[in-house]
Amino acid sequence: QTPVEMLFILAAIADEGIPAQTIAPKFTGRFNKGVDYVGDVTTFAKEFEEDLGVVNFAIREFGLPENLKLSIHSGSDKFSIYGPIAGALKKFDAGLHVKTAGTTWLEELIGLAMAAPDGLSIAKEVYAKALHRFGELCGPYATVIDIDTAELPTAEEVDKWDGLSFASALRHDQSCEQYNPNFRQLLHVAYKIAAEMGTRFSNALDRHEDIIAQNVSENIYERHIKPVFIGSP
Repeated sequence: QTPVEMLFILAAIADEGIPAQTIAPKFTGRFNKGVDYVGDVTTFAKEFEEDLGVVNFAIREFGLPENLKLSIHSGSDKFSIYGPIAGALKKFDAGLHVKTAGTTWLEELIGLAMAAPDGLSIAKEVYAKALHRFGELCGPYATVIDIDTAELPTAEEVDKWDGLSFASALRHDQSCEQYNPNFRQLLHVAYKIAAEMGTRFSNALDRHEDIIAQNVSENIYERHIKPVFIGSP
């Protein structure tokens, strides 16, 4: 939708007295789960700033809640656009709704993998089952994932990995030769398998809380909060 179209949407929301907190417009490019933005960063930056200006205007002129924020669907892990986002937020003194459940789930898996052998065995099992249930898990997310199945390691290959190898393939570090965005996207949509493990999974999180917390905290603060809201890499 265009900024003008979003303005009319916000006007209708105000007319209906809806206490909107966030609005998530569609932007140019692809926002695949768990991996970086794919598209023209300059075009995105222009669209984001225009939409931010519309929200700012709507709050002022339509009496919408002052904490109304833009939200970006699958906006976590989109490191290449965080610079333009930070600049626009400062320009308009605005906020942003950042959703981090998916990226946090992956950091939990990374922490478990590094907690070998106990946690690593669970992480490997999640991957093996995800590979076997590929269609079921990926189907609902077909428009927001782009997985090259030829680049996915087999379950047998992964079973031979140590914790560092698993973590390196999964962690979103594009400077790392072992990083595999296909592996990462599949595991991103495999949270259902962990849920099915029930207390076996949650108890493992409790046992390895320290290493998991370290990974989760570093990812959220250093790779999301700082570049988006402080403007530093």
